[in-house]
Amino acid sequence: MPANNTSNNNKSNHQMRIEVRLPNGHWAGDVSRSHPASLLRIDEHMALAKGQGTGIISSTEDISMSIIAHPGVADFDVVESNRYHVTINAGGGGFLKPLLELQVIPKTPFTIRDGWVDWIIECDRDKMRGLIERFKEEKIPYRLISTRSSSNRLLTERQRQVYDIALREGFYDSQRKITLTTLAELLGVSKSTLSAQLQRVESTVMHFFSEEIRRRSP
Repeated sequence: MPANNTSNNNKSNHQMRIEVRLPNGHWAGDVSRSHPASLLRIDEHMALAKGQGTGIISSTEDISMSIIAHPGVADFDVVESNRYHVTINAGGGGFLKPLLELQVIPKTPFTIRDGWVDWIIECDRDKMRGLIERFKEEKIPYRLISTRSSSNRLLTERQRQVYDIALREGFYDSQRKITLTTLAELLGVSKSTLSAQLQRVESTVMHFFSEEIRRRSP
């Protein structure tokens, strides 16, 4: 039974936010690098036969000349101001090889700035690990921003209750207002049981926010 539970956990969906450096020759990478202050947003993306594709993109500035000059772009139409429908040549740059091999598709819309694409990807944990390994093997620069279960629940109901009371009573204040012993008495559990519960809560929260903490604390 435990083995089945582990397998189910591995196959459950997780969400990863990752920034990836698009290679030279990739139309969106090249265009955004030629306009480093501009933010490109891919609103729609559709793969076509023979490696071609189409997309709807918008930008914070006029990038039409860079788009039409790029050999990876077969054609484009102006939808409205700074918004374009783009037809991509085979080899012009769609989703990177590791994504295609593992059959994971980033959510749209996604943004690109100065050659870095910001993707949110939902897949099981095995594919998530595999994708990171493939980026390493292909020497594709990346920055893992965050990972989490796609389930809306971060803590169990009991963990949330313990966390709320501990926070309310000042257990996590810089000058702690309640001891572990007193908090355990308040919750009606032993000191050792509460210590284990808090360790699980703290581990879950710290791992969930680890990348955000690193990003905001250079």
